[in-house]
Order: sequence, then C-alpha cells, then structure tokens
Amino acid sequence: MIKHPRDGEIVLNEAYEALGRHYVCAIMPTGVAKPKQKASVEGGVGKIATAVIAKLRNREFATLAELNAAIRERLDEFNARPFQKREGSRKLVFEEVEKPMLAPLPAAPFEVCDWVYGRKVNLDFHVVYNTNRYSAPYRLVGKKVDLKVTETTVEVYHGGERVATHPRIPDCVRYKPQTDRSHMPPEFADLEWDDGRMRRWASSIGPNALAVVERVFCDVQIKEQAYNPVMAILNLSKHYGDAELEAACAYSLERTAHPRCKFIRSVLASGAAGSTSRPENPTGRGGYVRGAAYYAGGAR
Repeated sequence: MIKHPRDGEIVLNEAYEALGRHYVCAIMPTGVAKPKQKASVEGGVGKIATAVIAKLRNREFATLAELNAAIRERLDEFNARPFQKREGSRKLVFEEVEKPMLAPLPAAPFEVCDWVYGRKVNLDFHVVYNTNRYSAPYRLVGKKVDLKVTETTVEVYHGGERVATHPRIPDCVRYKPQTDRSHMPPEFADLEWDDGRMRRWASSIGPNALAVVERVFCDVQIKEQAYNPVMAILNLSKHYGDAELEAACAYSLERTAHPRCKFIRSVLASGAAGSTSRPENPTGRGGYVRGAAYYAGGAR
C-alpha cells in the first residue's frame, strides 16, 4: 500500500492492485493502527496458531511434504470442529454459505510483474527486453508498445490490448530472439530494405564489411531478425566513411566470431584499426595550453 490517508482516497501499490484484478476481488485495507476493524481476522489467526502450530511444535519432520500433510490434517480437524455457541462448524458454513458465492479461480495463478513502457517495435518486428528480442505483430513496426514481464512470460501490449505472449528467455541468455511466426508479414517485398540490398551495400564498402554482414545473418533464425543490427553497422559508414568501416570490420573479424555494431563503433572511435576519423592537431599543442611565454610577464 502506498497511501492510506485519514481522509481521502487509498492508493494501492501496482502489484497489489493487479492481484485484486486477477482474482476479481475488492481490496479494502483497514486503517493504520485500527486492529478492531479486522477483529475476526486477528481472532482467526490466533485460533489457527493454537490449533495447528501449537499442536505440532514438539514434532520433527524429515521432509516438507510430511510437514504439509501434518498441517493439512490439523487444519481439517480444526475446520470440522463444532462451534461452541451455535450450530454447525467452519467447514459446514463454508460449504453451505460461502462456496456458492465464489467464482472459479483463474486458469493461471497470479504472478508479480514489472511493466516496461514505450518500447519501439523494430524493423524486424521484434521489441528488445534485457538484450533479448520478442516478436510483435508486423503491423506495429515503428510503434510504441508496453511490456508486462513476469518470471515466466513476456506480454506485449499496444493501446491497452495484449497483442503477444512469449515464454521469458532466462536472464543469463543474451541476444536470443523469441519469434511467433504468425507475427511475420506475408511478404517482406514492401519493406524499404531487404537482405539483398543490404548485402549489395556491404559489398560496395568492401569484402570485410560483407563478411561481417554475412555473420550477422548466420546468427539469426529468421533473416528479418538481422535487419536492424546489419543496418546499424552499415550506417556507420555515413559518419566514418567506407574505408574506415572496412578497416574496422577487418579488425573485428580477427578478434570476435560475432561482430556487432557496438564493438565496431568502439573500434572506429578509438582508431584501433589503424586510422581514426578524429581531426588531427598539426601544432601538436592542446587548444587551451597558453605556453611559457604567457606567464613571462609580456603582452597577453
């Protein structure tokens, strides 16, 4: 619970509110330091502790299953025990009064989730979460979607509507795609770029650039998954030039089996491939160094 003012609206935390929505129940928190507002609950907890925990306190259990079986036995005995001041028992009241009013439980149990908002669907109709890629319907390419992430699933939402559900890839796995083939467009001919055009651009830069692009395509299950990383590499030529990119690709191929844009960009920025796009200083002096003459008392 985030806020429980004396006067005003109660504000629940997002996970607690989602729990109520999942099981279709109203959450009505009691006031702070107001135990009498939940007296029946507090009393029930005390009775359960006496009937179950106290009776098992001197027993030893070798397995969790054995402990659970003993708790279930004590709990069934407690619920079947007749009331002292009225007819029936807790079990009878539940079966005759409460159970007919209950709705069936959801097919899937509730899981605590995290929401990630405003992720863009890339050209390959995938959205990135924790370096891994999850597909969305191709009609959403270029649009923003929200991700609902639990321990087991990643759900994609657009405009409040769930459009995709995927098993979550473990966090220890990196750069793996999770693709639903129904999300793929019937054809990719309408896209501005295809694999043939990307290979032709890479070939015009040089054989090493083409080799890098080929490796990126070899690392994916579906060729469209390589479109975004390939374009990121090729677009480096617009800033650094074809010759610089070709040299950086050659350097990268010697040092990694899976060259990617981040690595190649760092090679270009550092000049590790033997050349750099940084302008050189012909004087060899820093721009803010005044020299000894400045401090000799002469004219400034």
